[in-house]
Amino acid sequence: MSTSPFRVVVAGGGVAGIEALLTLHALAGDRVELTLADAEPDFVYRPMKVAEPFARGLARRYPIADMARDTGARLVADAVTAVDPDACVASTAGGRELRYDALLLATGARSVPAFAHALTWDDRSGPDALAGLLGDIEHGHVRRLAFVVPPGPGWPLPAYELALMTARAARDAQTRPQITIITPEVAPLAIFGAQATAAVKADLDAAGIGFHGASYVEIETGRAATVVVHPGMRRIEVDRVVALPHLRGRAPSGIPADADGFVHVDAHGKVTGLAHVWAAGDGIAFPVKFGGLAAEQADAAAEAIAQLAGADIVPRPFKPVLRGRLLTGHGERYMHHIAGGGGGGGEVADHTLWWPPSKVAGRRLAPYLTARDETPLLGHGPGMAGLAVQTDLARELTAASA
Repeated sequence: MSTSPFRVVVAGGGVAGIEALLTLHALAGDRVELTLADAEPDFVYRPMKVAEPFARGLARRYPIADMARDTGARLVADAVTAVDPDACVASTAGGRELRYDALLLATGARSVPAFAHALTWDDRSGPDALAGLLGDIEHGHVRRLAFVVPPGPGWPLPAYELALMTARAARDAQTRPQITIITPEVAPLAIFGAQATAAVKADLDAAGIGFHGASYVEIETGRAATVVVHPGMRRIEVDRVVALPHLRGRAPSGIPADADGFVHVDAHGKVTGLAHVWAAGDGIAFPVKFGGLAAEQADAAAEAIAQLAGADIVPRPFKPVLRGRLLTGHGERYMHHIAGGGGGGGEVADHTLWWPPSKVAGRRLAPYLTARDETPLLGHGPGMAGLAVQTDLARELTAASA
């Protein structure tokens, strides 16, 4: 007697959503009937958005319809806006009802400007967002510039990339504005450990970029601003401020969330208090919002769902592993750190520490995107496309030689 496939709805076609689809397709196969719901036509590789204003790279686009086809998923070109957990029904903005046996929320977060008198940059900003600022720097109209990381959940790395690449652009234009980074972090990119902090500090010093850590700011005026740095009430006069945004969750109606819209989950991505709902990515209540972590969270949730669908696997809980690729004014730094894994120094190098060497080291997403490209994401030779990959070269090579 045939058994109906286990119905899985994935809400959201970003990093977490596509990683989850790839994992479910690989682990559960015909045991699951996959549906992807997303209103956007394309998956956008957003981590490279930061490079566009400096002509250092492009945020590539991939049709979501192709990704759904490749994973055997039905595509619903609409966003999930409400969920009835008791009836196991997800409703879309257009009024469609999607019945599920398991729902995986990958609805992400939305950006909210942290300051009224600042230029807000996030990974949805186009290359023109910084065009005016870079033009004014080139013509010598900006002498003092602050890049600000606000407190709260987020990802600080783009602030360093923007500061370092702006310093390089100013140097090329033979102008040298005073550039400062102000951040709640106690040290530059401290989340990656002591080795990365030392390397990034050296990059900042070489570029002449100041650093104010363990700090947050108030901006007293507009275009020419006085930045008040707390604690200590230090006042820094600047001509412009570029700030990363505050983030807010986008939990659909019917899903329990905290005051900022983020969803609480367990180590396997199961939403607290709900029997058939999982969540992964920027929309969950985890302090670090980063594509690589979103992919790891999606893997944990997808493995749990695949086991429930009958796959012969033991689901692994989410254990944060940070892999960061920092664009600097002169090259790149690769940083690797296992949160809570001991040996708190982490690793840092100017060559790749994982493969493919993408900014989002998703276990399945990174090789999938690399195989789709005529050349890999980051400019290595075309012969590398489609290779079998390892997402953590350093750890795998160490294990192989043990």
